[in-house]
Amino acid sequence: MELHINGKSYEVHAEPDTPLLWVIRDELGLTGTKYGCGLAQCGACSVLIDGVVARACVLPVAGVVGRQITTIEGVEADPVGRRVVDAWVRHQVPQCGYCQSGQVMAATALLRETPHPSDEQISAAMVNLCRCGTYNAIRAAIHEVAGQAGKSSTALNEAAGAEDTGRAQA
Repeated sequence: MELHINGKSYEVHAEPDTPLLWVIRDELGLTGTKYGCGLAQCGACSVLIDGVVARACVLPVAGVVGRQITTIEGVEADPVGRRVVDAWVRHQVPQCGYCQSGQVMAATALLRETPHPSDEQISAAMVNLCRCGTYNAIRAAIHEVAGQAGKSSTALNEAAGAEDTGRAQA
């Protein structure tokens, strides 16, 4: 099977039902995309498929043949992805960093689709889990990229503190 990842073509040899995550990590050595839960719940494995965020841990490799795949290693080639990474650094978003590649991918997809998202749109799009609780910094970085850096910290804290069915949202 031929995969198009980060602007390059790769010939891969895997069973068609092998999760894309394992092909990316084990066969191609692109280890920035992380394994978290294996159930498409946490978002650590998020990649972009034709610009749309997807969970690589449950996506069969056969389902992405011929499509454009972007991993964290290639996100900075996209102007929006580059701005997201820069904002992540300026806001010191990562603590342990494990979930951050998936967070960056989700934020990049959001900002490409909605350049000036509201807090509600950010909450709806940023559903990846972060054990370190960097949701306020994630939201601030997204607002910066969107040109909304003046959002009040009160609004950020209120929005980031909201929980939906036990899952904190960014």
